[in-house]
Amino acid sequence: MSGLCACQQGYSQPVRPAPLPQDDLIQVYTNHEPSARYREPYRGQTRDGDDLEAKIVEAIATAQSTVDVAVQEFRLPKIAAALADRHAAGVNVRVILENTYSRPFSSFTPAEIATQTDRDRGRYDEFRQLVDQNHDGQISPEEINQGDALVMLDRAHIPRIDDTADGSAGSALMHDKFVIVDHRIVIVTSANFTTSDVHGDFKSPASRGNANNMLKINSPELAALFTQQFNTMWGDGPGGKLDSKFGVKKPFHPAQTVMVGTTKVEVQFSPTRPSIPWEQSSNGLIGKTLSAATKSVDLALFVFSEQKLVNLLETVHQNGVDVRALIEPGFAYRSYSEALDMLGIALADDCKAEPDNRPWQAPISTVGVPRLPPGDLLHNKFGIVDQAIVITGSHNWTDAANTGNDETVLVVHSPIVAAHYQREFERLYTNAILGIPPAIQKKVNAQRQQCPSRPATTASVTPGKPMQGQQTQNPQIQSQRPKRHRIEASQSVVLSKPRTKSTIQHSEQPVNLNTATQAELDALPGVGPGLAKRIVTARQQHPFTSLEDLNRVPGVGPKLLKRLESRVTW
Repeated sequence: MSGLCACQQGYSQPVRPAPLPQDDLIQVYTNHEPSARYREPYRGQTRDGDDLEAKIVEAIATAQSTVDVAVQEFRLPKIAAALADRHAAGVNVRVILENTYSRPFSSFTPAEIATQTDRDRGRYDEFRQLVDQNHDGQISPEEINQGDALVMLDRAHIPRIDDTADGSAGSALMHDKFVIVDHRIVIVTSANFTTSDVHGDFKSPASRGNANNMLKINSPELAALFTQQFNTMWGDGPGGKLDSKFGVKKPFHPAQTVMVGTTKVEVQFSPTRPSIPWEQSSNGLIGKTLSAATKSVDLALFVFSEQKLVNLLETVHQNGVDVRALIEPGFAYRSYSEALDMLGIALADDCKAEPDNRPWQAPISTVGVPRLPPGDLLHNKFGIVDQAIVITGSHNWTDAANTGNDETVLVVHSPIVAAHYQREFERLYTNAILGIPPAIQKKVNAQRQQCPSRPATTASVTPGKPMQGQQTQNPQIQSQRPKRHRIEASQSVVLSKPRTKSTIQHSEQPVNLNTATQAELDALPGVGPGLAKRIVTARQQHPFTSLEDLNRVPGVGPKLLKRLESRVTW
């Protein structure tokens, strides 16, 4: 387990691997890198890994003219302090956030805190421990000014906007995570600027931060493409016209290629309108890259739910390419997960099979979940092709990321860069739980009895018996799996095609608020198309865990909740 000292477990200290060579213009960092070690600044723990926050601060500190930041969530005070310092020195600093996370935690009232969901209360408690520097259980104004990152930005008069700056209620999700320094340095990461994503959780002392990666690229040409994207979202900034563009309002740009030294780098920004061919989308770029594989494909993904990609990957595997995949435990075995397809099985919600689902005819057992420190998630979104090409960025391998969210996909053609990702994959793959867990096989067998109309799956596994090459299920994984409210909200994936409105109106089945299509929500009494869209947006930010959660959606009131209480589930 990364970050735990073997000597404390009664073993000799393992030999630390040597650092891998870095490309002069493209550096790779991971917050669990076994050859690196640092003392993280907030909990004071010495642990394995690259300090991603420190790397970002170092890059910002070099700024002479501009720093642009687009990140879903920003809570790390050292990055805020670095931006404030540069802004005070005359550097032009701009920040874009996701609207759900654009309010300082310290501005929440006791009444608001009392009504928070478990997930939001957990995030607020994490904030309090981060800011409470003297550990007296109280947060002073001085501690807020030094520890609440958004307050620090505002006190420094750094302009910032979120994805409501276009006059809307917000895009599906502003999920980008990049920094541009002096129109030359580009930092792209899978990590949000939070303790949970970078260093680890205060509430889980054994955690070492969700597994994430980061690229630092020195390229004016690449920086120009990122600046163009940033300017489209920024418009004329805070307090100006509603000319910011987020989500599908942004103009479409196909994948673009730049040479960084001798290295080919492809970049594409999501989302892509459904009217544009899938092959030209960000997922299409991922698919094109996977199709080029001749030897191997290794995946480390937070969530994998894009049917077209897994179908394409099956063809790649049939052509003799070795495929291995690790998925975040909280998503790996959900009904929409393509890990199930690769394992040759299918799961249905309420006996409703996912349309176009296609379990592999020749299942593989090299698919599973990593063992992670308690509290940590597999938050990477990368693939490695032939140990020479890397797909990475903020973009999860989902339709939601492809057609709704503001995202970044990078494809880097470099064996030197790929070696770093390969090391991270092998670290995660070591001791991973592979194949079909007995509990999942039991659920599949039960559904075969309960849902007789469902097609048979291709996997043939004796209940409780692992597939060949599979490790048995470790009970520890249950304690390591995140609760539902910890799963990143952007992964609320549509599970079924829309039914006709007349069919929906006469259905006796309750509608699941977290998985229903917009058409199914539209057909509920008192909802309509506008509210249905807002419900979809709300669940992408925070999945619904109760009927009362629906009350946070604009346009929902007590009367509508009463009408819907027997018509919806979650």
